[in-house]
This record gives sequence, C-alpha cells and structure tokens, in this order.
Amino acid sequence: MIGKNISELRRRKGLSLSELSERSGISKSYLSNIERDVHKNPSIQILEKISDALDVDIRALLINGHRTEKVLHDKELYEFVEELKKTGIKKEQIHDYKQLIEFINWQIENIGAKNDPKSKNP
Repeated sequence: MIGKNISELRRRKGLSLSELSERSGISKSYLSNIERDVHKNPSIQILEKISDALDVDIRALLINGHRTEKVLHDKELYEFVEELKKTGIKKEQIHDYKQLIEFINWQIENIGAKNDPKSKNP
C-alpha cells in the first residue's frame, strides 16, 4: 500500500523515479523496491524524506489512495492557516474575513461587470 501511494503521488507530481531519488537523497533502487512492495516497511526517516521530496504530508504515503486527495488538501489548508497566524489574524476573526472576502467577490461580480465594456450587464 505504501509503495503504491508513493508511486501514484510521484506520477501525479510528474516526477521520474530518478528525480524523486535526487530530491529525496534515497537511492533509485531502494525507491523502486519500496514502490514495488519489495520493501514493505520503510523507516519513518525514509518516509519523511520521500514526503518532503513530494511536498505532501507524510500521512498521504500511509493511507489508502482514495483518501490521499483529502490529506493533500488538508496540508494546503494547514499551510494557509499557518500563514494567517503569521499575519496576526486570530481564530475569532476568521468570520469577519470571510464576510470581507464574500463582499469583494460580490463587488467583482456586480460592479466589475458594469465597468467592463464587453459586459452584457447595463
């Protein structure tokens, strides 16, 4: 299962086995053995190197393929939340920012369309 997940993620990222080997610092032959399930239990250190090279959460390597997308999105969400924290936004303020984003989207859709000469809206 781990090997299949690594192979699938590597291909999704458009990486060859050689490229993943270079990025992770793990030999191509060892990576190939992991992907083919010859080595079924790589160490946590190896998995961390692979997940870093693929830019995915380590959980994406360990779970069934149909849940991989959720983990990838969770990682993106986590990174976004970390960026918000760095700017000083508190959890309690998120609702206010959501309203602001909704207003900006409304403006773009309504006011922006009126100012666009190609728009059919009067």
